[in-house]
Amino acid sequence: MGDESTSHSVSQLGGIDGNKSCETQVVLNVYDLTPLNNYTVWFGLGIFHSGIEVHGKEYGFGAHDFPVSGVFEVEPRSCPGFIYRCSVSLGRINMHPSEFRTFIENVASEYHGDTYHLISKNCNHFTDDMACRLTQKRIPGWVNRLARLGSLCSCLLPESLQVTTVKQIPEYHHESEDDTETLSITTPRVSEELDDDQEKRLLSPLAAMSPVAGSGDVTFVKEAHK
Repeated sequence: MGDESTSHSVSQLGGIDGNKSCETQVVLNVYDLTPLNNYTVWFGLGIFHSGIEVHGKEYGFGAHDFPVSGVFEVEPRSCPGFIYRCSVSLGRINMHPSEFRTFIENVASEYHGDTYHLISKNCNHFTDDMACRLTQKRIPGWVNRLARLGSLCSCLLPESLQVTTVKQIPEYHHESEDDTETLSITTPRVSEELDDDQEKRLLSPLAAMSPVAGSGDVTFVKEAHK
């Protein structure tokens, strides 16, 4: 998926013989979208959000209206609006932070907010893709099992859950100290079929985010210019 520059493995991007100071752990942080997970997880099912942690920051993917980056950055294990469940170590990589920034900006160009889809391109698809590119490992199957089941039974799902995303209007404010864009979120515009908070969270992690929805600032990653 994507161009060759973003599909390189870590060994190609950063090498395995680089400076030890560039070594960092890659961690999958998993969150509950509903307390019902405490019961359904025993059956291998649940509704989860996940983010990938690298160099002390966590990266996730969510929906908005526009054909620009939907990849966002938060403090690890602190994604607003969700309940942190657990972390899964995916291994270690040797990549300089500036090299990783180039990598994540290239990935962001493949994950626009208006392409988010609950069944085929959600936050867990993003973290699985990131894990494969960085460590050649997949995230645990239970994290995104519900979406895989949904893809097999899409004809049984309500149309709103198949194709609709919760629309957020991101406003970007440039910060000169780094290459991220600070996100402000205006009042969400939700399709008429969805008027329940739980359905909104199912459709997009960004639906749960607001300036008062939890700890930690949310910033979009600026995508690389082609």
